[in-house]
Amino acid sequence: MIGLGTYAYFWQHSDRAAEPLTLIGAFEDTRAQGVDLFQICDYAPLEWMSPAELRNAASAASALGLTIELGTKGVEPEHLRRFLDLAEVFDAHLVRSMVYGPESRPSLEQAATWLRDSIRSFESAGIDLALETYEQVGTAELAGLVDRVGSERLGICLDPANVVARLELPRACVEITAPFVKNVHVKDFAFARQEGWVGFTYSGAAMGTGLHDYAHLLTAVGPREREINEIVEHWLPWQGDPETTIRTEREWTRITLEHLRSTS
Repeated sequence: MIGLGTYAYFWQHSDRAAEPLTLIGAFEDTRAQGVDLFQICDYAPLEWMSPAELRNAASAASALGLTIELGTKGVEPEHLRRFLDLAEVFDAHLVRSMVYGPESRPSLEQAATWLRDSIRSFESAGIDLALETYEQVGTAELAGLVDRVGSERLGICLDPANVVARLELPRACVEITAPFVKNVHVKDFAFARQEGWVGFTYSGAAMGTGLHDYAHLLTAVGPREREINEIVEHWLPWQGDPETTIRTEREWTRITLEHLRSTS
């Protein structure tokens, strides 16, 4: 399935918007665009919503016919248990996370121990845990970690844009992780010269205009054939004012959805 995530609504959710979009508002907008999947990813309010608020959000998603996925950071067993509980509230079948959390930076050995402790509960619940590729852990090391833990419910959330900060090539990231991918984050990216020609800015680009060889990802990973969901995100820099930024964010979503649908 093609889905939208909270990073596709980054500026619309932010306090820079005149009226920040609520989570349920993002659900409604997702459905209005003909999309049936939404990933609540790194959405801070989810951590402190009351049980009643969580049930209300889950009911709203269900009423709209949306499938929900969740996203967080960290692999501490107690934290993963919290998100496994949240996944059950939302009837979510995938939780995306990262090896490092806001307050933990485990070694790969410690991460493997924690994951072995946690993954059996995911297996029992029928929920996948997908660790994202990013610059703080090498792609080969991340793939090796998943392989060592050795659970069909543990895999990788592929976001090749992140690894450039580690001087890794996105194409290599795709090829290394392909056997383990359970989720894909979709965004284009590019370098632009800074003013005065003193360095570059690495940020998002409208889908199809940047450096991301998405056709290669589709061939190497085969998300459509393997029923791996593709979640739209953006790295959109601030455009000078809220109106322009939010208008551009929505336009990038439209462009990305069109791009993905045209390749299906």
